[in-house]
Amino acid sequence: MHVSLALLSKPVLHGYFRSSCSWRVRIAFALKGIEYDQVAVNLVKDGGQQLTEQYKKLNPMLQVPAVEMDGITLSQSLAVIQYIDETRPGPRLLPADPKQRAQVRMISDIIASGIQPLQNLYVIQKVGAEKMQWAQHFIDRGFQALEPILKETAGKYCVGDEISMADICLVPQVYNAERFKVDVGQYPTIQRLNQTLVEIEAFTVTNPSGQPDTPVELRA
Repeated sequence: MHVSLALLSKPVLHGYFRSSCSWRVRIAFALKGIEYDQVAVNLVKDGGQQLTEQYKKLNPMLQVPAVEMDGITLSQSLAVIQYIDETRPGPRLLPADPKQRAQVRMISDIIASGIQPLQNLYVIQKVGAEKMQWAQHFIDRGFQALEPILKETAGKYCVGDEISMADICLVPQVYNAERFKVDVGQYPTIQRLNQTLVEIEAFTVTNPSGQPDTPVELRA
């Protein structure tokens, strides 16, 4: 039987150590036990390596991540995670139950569309001197919405007792909140879930403090 070489080769993740979107994909690969190669795209060095014409061919939005996998190139972390889930064995990243699956997508979208883009590097650079207050405002605004939702949906994890795409989105966002000095203690459900998740291997080995492109001074 003919098997495409693209299906046999390891996925390639073009990302940045501290990008929450790249971290989401790293977590998904880790949860599924998928080996992959990483290519660093430094969002700061050389004026931003994501802005080169070469990288633009991989991701026309000039953002990370870009994932080369199975002969195609994907961007947008939620699309990548769902493709991984639909094509690879291992623990489900979206629940089988339609209601829970919708809740996972809702929580993931709140973070990936409603919170994170407003405090990513490109936006923060545009804001300028008020970047800390800006980031804190929009993270708090998002967490104020997320907290009561998670209070209803959570079991051990964001939705019930199985790790899902919602958890994959939550941990990097809490990491960002802490970077921007947001008091996560105001949100006890978010804090509890994050404290549970960060102890799990798939989340620890993918942490920004231990990636191939993590600067020496930021390594744990």
